[in-house]
Amino acid sequence: MSSASGGRLVLNHSTHIPGLIKLLERLTHQMGIQTITPGIIASTRSHAPKMMLKISVPIRGGFKVIARQGKTVQEVFILTVLLQDQLESAIDRVMKHR
Repeated sequence: MSSASGGRLVLNHSTHIPGLIKLLERLTHQMGIQTITPGIIASTRSHAPKMMLKISVPIRGGFKVIARQGKTVQEVFILTVLLQDQLESAIDRVMKHR
């Protein structure tokens, strides 16, 4: 449930990409964000030198986002009323003000 101060961040995993939670907490303060839930974390062969958040696919009520840093990737589920381009703009704002 969304509050006047923004959305909520659900922490149900013990491991996260370093720095991801801080970014997601800031994203919860963006208008239209309801709930953010980090998902599974895995390794990948390719390397992303900086933290990246990229919208992957629509899900019911929002979008699945892929967070990448180094050789680590993590799913993030965002429930929102925003359209994809609006969510991309919100993510861009948060990423620029790290």
